[in-house]
Order: sequence, then structure tokens, then C-alpha cells
Amino acid sequence: MARSIVVLGSTGSIGTQTLEVAKWHRSDIKIVGLAAGRNIDVLEKQVRTWRPQIVGIAHPGAAGLFRDRVRDLDVEIVSGEDAASTVASCTTADLAVCAIVGIDGLMPTIRAIESGKTIALATKEALVAAGQIVMDKASRYGMEILPVDSEHSAIFQCLRGHDITSVRRLILTASGGPFVDLSKEEMEAVTVEEALRHPTWSMGAKVTIDSATLMNKALELIEARWLFGMDSHKIHAVIHRQSIVHSMVEFIDGSILAQLGSQDMRLAIQYALCFPNRARGFCDKIDLTEVGTLTFEEPDLQRFSALRLGYEALRAGGTLPCVLNSANEEAVGLFMSGQIGFCDIARLVEEAMLSHETLDGSSLDQVLTADLWAREYVRKQAGRIGR
Repeated sequence: MARSIVVLGSTGSIGTQTLEVAKWHRSDIKIVGLAAGRNIDVLEKQVRTWRPQIVGIAHPGAAGLFRDRVRDLDVEIVSGEDAASTVASCTTADLAVCAIVGIDGLMPTIRAIESGKTIALATKEALVAAGQIVMDKASRYGMEILPVDSEHSAIFQCLRGHDITSVRRLILTASGGPFVDLSKEEMEAVTVEEALRHPTWSMGAKVTIDSATLMNKALELIEARWLFGMDSHKIHAVIHRQSIVHSMVEFIDGSILAQLGSQDMRLAIQYALCFPNRARGFCDKIDLTEVGTLTFEEPDLQRFSALRLGYEALRAGGTLPCVLNSANEEAVGLFMSGQIGFCDIARLVEEAMLSHETLDGSSLDQVLTADLWAREYVRKQAGRIGR
């Protein structure tokens, strides 16, 4: 099925891999819009390869430099904080790949829905912070949201042909990250460089840090609640070190369906871009006889308190998941700049959650206010912790 696509966050990890998948299926996929932050070196190569109609650049200064570079091309360039939303609203596209990291991806996702696009969603923070709003918007406009995260893609595939009422629980798998065997005391001394060495997946820096704390899995629990309309007590996470089983669905009769594949995000991206069809795969194939053993373990919520906080936010709902996400975004940035320690990330998030007066999260104003409050809270508290 031929598709016209906009890629929001095109220069990031998911964005660049999306364009790789699009190249595999170039006869069926047309890229009509790209949106990025400030990485104009990568963006220029993408624009010269794909010749989109519109390009959005969040950073105004970078946009000015980019205009000079592509003066020979016939492309509309928009800039500023609403650039991605403008690209998301492009009327010639029927699918938007939403891959902007963090809550910055929320408004472009909403604009893409309002403009009548199917959403291939990699921006989990949009559903974590404003799940009710986004899903209500998708329902109102009759738009489908296709998950791009490997875990949610796996669940989505396992649920095909099954009624959600027949599901006992969703089981999300987590590799455990690079510190799965470290003690709490050892984790106190973790460096940024160590946290960025994920044992099985190649991802962007922020997501890699989140995987090391298991905050990524915490966010995915909440994302799953909204994507699949599942009660919070029916969503669980397990440690699966091999990262071969991407997630599972347990049904009320005791049967469990799982989706297995290589540790390659392009597998899930291709499924979303080509849905409802399956296309020929170009990713590495797995040989289960070589894999040998698949293991599953309960996560240690004492050592990985970020995951415990995810369960708490999942059950509480309202604006608390937004605070979890925004406080974490701010804390991860502080850790990566050397201002706080690795374990301070979860500590600051927990303090923010305990100090927050939770509202029902039914309006964008509530969500955006909670986002700003959480960030400011973490910045203030980080000064107290300071390394």
C-alpha cells in the first residue's frame, strides 16, 4: 500500500532508522515532510535524498543556516517551536511517524491526528503525559495509533484477532540494561559513559539512560495502558536479558502469545509503516537454536526504584504520570551534564511525585502546567543535591 509520510524527529535514532526502512520500500513510501531540532548536517542529507515538500527546524538559528545550504532546492522551510506541528499538519501525508523525544512531541502528535493522519508513535511521552487527551483525540478524528516501540508493537501484533476482554495481562519485557546485576551501592558510582553502554539495543542517549534506570519500562507501562485500553493492574514488566521476546500477552484461558525477533528497531518500524500488510524483512533473522536459552526474571523494585515509581504513576493516573515523565526528563539532562549522580535521577523523580498535587489530567492546560512545575521542582532540588 503506497503511503505519504512525514517524519517528526527525522535526525534522531528512530527518525534515521525510519528513513532506512522507507528506502527499503521506496516504491511504496514517499517522504513529504521532515522535522528536526538543530542537526542540519544530517537533515541536509535527508532532504537531498528524499526531496520533501516541507521541512521544519525547531532551532531558528539552525534554520537560517539550513536555508542557505539548500537554496538550490524547492522546499518549504518553517522554523521555531511550532515547526514540527506545522510539518505534522501537512495535508499531502496520510501517516506521521512521531519520533520526537520527550514531551516536545506531544503537540505535533495532536496536530497530526487533527489533520487526519494515522500515527506511527515512537514518542511514548505523549501518551505518558496526556494519554486520555491523545486517545480521545484519535477516537474523535477516527485515526489509528500504531505503536513503534518494540514492546508495544509486539503486544499489538499478539492482540490481532483477539478481543481485549479475553486478555488477562500484558507482559512487557525489559533487557535490564547494563546494571541489572549491580548492587544499589555500586549503582551510586555509575558514570554517564557507563550508562550509555546498553548491552543489546542501539538507541538515542536519553532513551539509553532511561533503559539503564528502567525508567523506560516505567513509561512503557503507562503507554500500554492507553494504547490498549488495559486496566493498570493487568500490565506487568519482566526482565528478559536476551531481548529476543519483545513482549507477551497472557489470555484468560492461560495461553500466552509472544512476538520474537532480532534486537533491531527497524523491525517494529517496518511493521507500522507497512501495516496492515507484512513486507519482506531486511533485518537480521534470529536462529533460536543459536539463542539457546530464554530467561525471565522479576525486576528488583528496590534497586530499580524508577520502575516502582512507574507502577505508582500508572495506578494513580491523572497528572502524576506527566510529573513522572517531566521530572525524569529534567533529571536525565542534569545527570548527563554531570550535575547529579545516576541514582539521583529516581530520587528526584520520587520527590517530585510526592510533592505534586495530582489533578485529573483532563485538559492540556493541566498537563502543560504539571510539566513545567515538575521541571522547575527538579532543577531547584538538584541544586541541593549537587555533586
